[in-house]
Amino acid sequence: MNKPTPTYLGETLIKRPDLHPEFAGWTAKDWAIMYIARYGGFDGAHHKDWVLDQVARILHGAIIEVSEAKWDNGHSEFRYRVLENDDYHMWVAKIREGEDGPETYDYEVGIAP
Repeated sequence: MNKPTPTYLGETLIKRPDLHPEFAGWTAKDWAIMYIARYGGFDGAHHKDWVLDQVARILHGAIIEVSEAKWDNGHSEFRYRVLENDDYHMWVAKIREGEDGPETYDYEVGIAP
């Protein structure tokens, strides 16, 4: 007998991840290591570029949005989104600058796995 496919109930933004029991006390280092462990094993340079970019954002103080997705069978999972900030944009501009001006080098943000 086939089990019914669980119904997706949606996701809820966790407004203060720093106060949530799962993430309380996490530092930028903790978030960066989690991203590397969770997403760093996917094949493809474009996915590796994405992981490096997310870690760069985290280490430059970007806000991390956390939401919890739920299904009617009781399953739930956390989902993450790393935002951008001015420190990150200034760092990318510096990385791209070279002897031939502001756009000497590329900077790839990659593709999420």
